[in-house]
Amino acid sequence: MTKTDWTRCFAIVAAAISLAGCHNDMWTQPKLRAQQESDFFADGQADRMPVPGTIARGGLKEDEAYFTGRRNGKLVADLPSRVVLSKELLARGKERFEVFCTHCHGYAGDGKGMIAQRGLSLRRPPASYHTQRLREMPIGHFFEVMSRGFGVMFSQATRVPVEDRWAIAAYIRALQLSHDFDASSLAPDETQKLNVPADEQLGLPGAHKKGEAEGAPSKE
Repeated sequence: MTKTDWTRCFAIVAAAISLAGCHNDMWTQPKLRAQQESDFFADGQADRMPVPGTIARGGLKEDEAYFTGRRNGKLVADLPSRVVLSKELLARGKERFEVFCTHCHGYAGDGKGMIAQRGLSLRRPPASYHTQRLREMPIGHFFEVMSRGFGVMFSQATRVPVEDRWAIAAYIRALQLSHDFDASSLAPDETQKLNVPADEQLGLPGAHKKGEAEGAPSKE
């Protein structure tokens, strides 16, 4: 036999072995598809609920304080250990606050956002963060409200990631501290910074143009 004949024989044998290994049950399998009926389970449904305690890949949330704003069932009074208070954190919190919160709570956090000023009528109007009640509230409260919603405010959890919720909470606390702060206690070099807009101190881009964008008269 020639080399070509041997090659043909080998190919035929290999094909025969492959065909012999193919059976109907390879594509007709005793399995159930999603949303399919089933006579095996009592409720007649193929879909099953996950086993209690099942955690999706990447969904483990062991840090209770970070993911819920609570520790042992109580609201946390300080930022979780993985959240570092910094200039960058407050800058991010301010930027996100202005995107998601100012329309109701206002830029100063006084509850006088444009929605409130333009006719929003509620039995409980948007909260001012400068009331004694909210000034004394643990920082975990603000994180929890953003996560779960409160009153007519719906949850922001699907829109604002966990790390941004903590950044916003930190910025809210900064707003509260600045509201009734006694500037006379500052050192001279710190007092000079009071004339510098917060956006510029935090290094936010385009901050000096904000007043003009909102309709403030230009110096020109």
